Amino acid sequence: MSEYNFNQIEKKWQRYWEENQTFKATATSDKPKYYALDMFPYPSGAGLHVGHPLGYIASDIVSRYKRLKGFNVLHPMGFDAFGLPAEQYAIQTGQHPAITTEQNITRYVEQLKNIGFSFDWEREIRTSEPNYYKWTQWIFMQLFNSYYNYSTDKAEPIDALVRVFELSGNEQVNAACDEDTPAFSSVDWNNFNEQEKSEILLKYRLTYVAEAVVNWCPALGTVLANDEVVGGVSERGGYPVERKKMRQWMMRITAYAERLLQGLEEIDWPEPIKEMQRNWIGKSVGAELDFAIEGAEDKIKVFTTRIDTIFGVSFVVLAPEHDLVEQITTDDQRAAVEEYVNVAKNRSERERMTDVKTVSGVFTGAYAVNPISGEKVQIWIADYVLAGYGTGAVMAVPGHDSRDYAFAKHFGLPIPQVVEGGNIEEEAYAGKDGKIINSGFLNGLQVKEAIKAGIAKAEELGVGKGRTQYRMRDAVFSRQRYWGEPVPVYFKDDIPHLIKEDELPLELPKIDQYLPTETGEPPLGRAVDWKYENQYEFELSTMPGWAGSSWYWYRYMDPKNDTAFADEDIVKYWRNVDLYIGGSEHATGHLLYSRFWNKFMFDMGLVVEQEPFKKLINQGMIQGRSNFVYRINGTNQYVSYGLKDQYETSQLHVDVNIVDNDVLDLEAFKNWRPENAGAEFILEDGKYICGVEIEKMSKSKYNVVNPDDIVERQGADTLRMYEMFLGPLEQFKPWNTNGMDGVHKFLKKYWKLFFDKEGNLLVTDEDPTAEELKSLHKTIKKVEEDIERFSFNTSVSTFMICVNELSQLKCHKRAILEPLTVILSPYAPHITEELWEQLGHNESISYAEFPQWKEEYLVENTFEYPVSVNGKMRAKLTFALDTPRKEIEKAVLAEEQVTKFFDGKAPKKIIIVPNKIINVVV
Repeated sequence: MSEYNFNQIEKKWQRYWEENQTFKATATSDKPKYYALDMFPYPSGAGLHVGHPLGYIASDIVSRYKRLKGFNVLHPMGFDAFGLPAEQYAIQTGQHPAITTEQNITRYVEQLKNIGFSFDWEREIRTSEPNYYKWTQWIFMQLFNSYYNYSTDKAEPIDALVRVFELSGNEQVNAACDEDTPAFSSVDWNNFNEQEKSEILLKYRLTYVAEAVVNWCPALGTVLANDEVVGGVSERGGYPVERKKMRQWMMRITAYAERLLQGLEEIDWPEPIKEMQRNWIGKSVGAELDFAIEGAEDKIKVFTTRIDTIFGVSFVVLAPEHDLVEQITTDDQRAAVEEYVNVAKNRSERERMTDVKTVSGVFTGAYAVNPISGEKVQIWIADYVLAGYGTGAVMAVPGHDSRDYAFAKHFGLPIPQVVEGGNIEEEAYAGKDGKIINSGFLNGLQVKEAIKAGIAKAEELGVGKGRTQYRMRDAVFSRQRYWGEPVPVYFKDDIPHLIKEDELPLELPKIDQYLPTETGEPPLGRAVDWKYENQYEFELSTMPGWAGSSWYWYRYMDPKNDTAFADEDIVKYWRNVDLYIGGSEHATGHLLYSRFWNKFMFDMGLVVEQEPFKKLINQGMIQGRSNFVYRINGTNQYVSYGLKDQYETSQLHVDVNIVDNDVLDLEAFKNWRPENAGAEFILEDGKYICGVEIEKMSKSKYNVVNPDDIVERQGADTLRMYEMFLGPLEQFKPWNTNGMDGVHKFLKKYWKLFFDKEGNLLVTDEDPTAEELKSLHKTIKKVEEDIERFSFNTSVSTFMICVNELSQLKCHKRAILEPLTVILSPYAPHITEELWEQLGHNESISYAEFPQWKEEYLVENTFEYPVSVNGKMRAKLTFALDTPRKEIEKAVLAEEQVTKFFDGKAPKKIIIVPNKIINVVV
């Protein structure tokens, strides 16, 4: 084969891998295991662009490398197939979401196979298939039947809690539960009716039904997660979102808050991701205080980490959604309060948390009483306080907190100068000696002592207690959508009951439209005769998108199992994921929920590791290279980039696929859009040069590059190596199709080491030279080190240097080319498979052994001296390190490149600095 025919080679080996199941992982093995996983994609209709495969290529290189190193590698792929986009398309077209999802997945699989990934396709999973979501529903049922026991610090069966209630009530129970859980004795419990017992147990279950403040999007007809709301509107579609109370299924993730924090110390994850999770969990140690309300029996609960500032409280602020707002608001303030509440509920929590410039709020007309000082203070509402964070109320200390200070100053509220000099930047309400001042019984104490004393005083007075609190809230687990996992629950007398396990999966019923019903029920309310035992209403909400992705790595271990989510012995073998590659945008969503579900499954004895992902890498984004044309205003004339400043023009994006090295294909441009058919061009040097900018890859910017086009023009191996060559995996980097030529030329040059122009194999069995061995072994060493530390871009450079060296040496020796082919195979699997076969091997290169580099071939035994004449470098000469000085002098004086600069004179002296320089003084 004379030419490197990448199209033919790549199709051949992709067929071979599929037919021979080359990358099939055995369920268990005597080999060590390695589990490499990519965050599985949501299959959109647009298919993949060149930015999507970046992380997949990296994980594929590692997977192929680990196979060569003797590991049993699990490298699977599947699809996160439930989701809002498919449902929105179904609403618009009436087509069932399963149809578009299937079409999109078919397209993704085709594209992924074209790039040559070593996925074990026999293990493919799809979260929307009943044989998969059966087990998502099953895990939900285990959560429903469990509670969190703080005394043992793990989840335990709810039946065990019931037995405790029967014997001794709940006064000695130390468990995660709702704030408003009442105390009761065993007598009380045994006298409760079924509904009362059910309501009590819902306050303890790890998944439960409750009234919750949610992001409700009327246009989409569903609840949205916080990360699906941007600037008060839905991320998808830009529809208004409001905050409202609705009955929702919840996940009691807060029970695991401390373990989720501590577990971050055990995993090799990027520090920014860990910090985002720490901040999201938001651990605070402090005190909970009860502020009495003047003229009312209710009290306002406030959490503070700085009870030592209690004497500086000058007002109390409630979240607009707080339960007490309507009750305590006076008649003369009611209109203003209601108007403010209506505005606030349409702002997202994210917007309210990050908006530090806007100061807004309304006085309720009511007053609270400081539980320590007894001072009466006003009660306000303001949207910088969130109902779901802490208690939904804050004691405002404007002398210490900048936001409270801005609020007090704006509304003319008191600002006690508790800090010496009234400086709100001070860390504590203390004088220059660090002791508390102007604070009653706390005067004279250091801050830490004052906090302890304040908590003790609150407990003594019965107005508060010490408490550890977490900012994280329980996760909303309901979506008012069709295209999601049905919740395996029915309601009898308004009490939720699980269906029987042998009735799983509870499949999605057929419905006529994918919209809410006319009476406002979720789409499942349209299902005809969809009732449990033909009489009890099923839950009409479906699970959120993160349900199926919170455990999917375990299903890959044993995807065809119909009796368990995965076999116990298989789980013990694979344990957890060794390498996980995916986006940082999932830090407080998928990555947090996955850790929560994994810890729960560990508590239940279902899995053997507390953390699901040992190492996480966040790949950077490949940015688009946008091109622009310049239309002269009011005309259909387009002026080239270098001439545009001579005219008044409008800059317009142009499809990058009709631009080559920033030169526009004029005929393709005319055919691109009907309005371009009569376009005229003002050229420079006979060409139309386009403008360039680096932007996010997006269809609207016409800068999306389809990997299929690259594979067709230059091959999958070129695409794979180029994406790695762009820069460090974690960094953002711009795409430039022009840069692919260098990588493609490298592969062709590599091919020529094996074949002559007529296609004859040049490979010989001659013994390699020291120089050839050195080139090979330094490459083996560098590539192995690079892959082990996930530095793939530098390996590509190393391969290029090696092939250049071997080409210059005219090396065609098997002893060099065969191991080089093995180490290149993780990066360029198709060309290396073909060459491996040409070298006489009958088995895939995937089963070869990664060669070991040897130090003896890397030891430097020569040195190339720069030789100067009167201080000017004139030549370079190489000598063995042990060459005697007289031999070096003799060689220098015999070298014409040196002596021609003597001008016929005899040298006065020759200065030799060993292993550095030679200077001849004439």
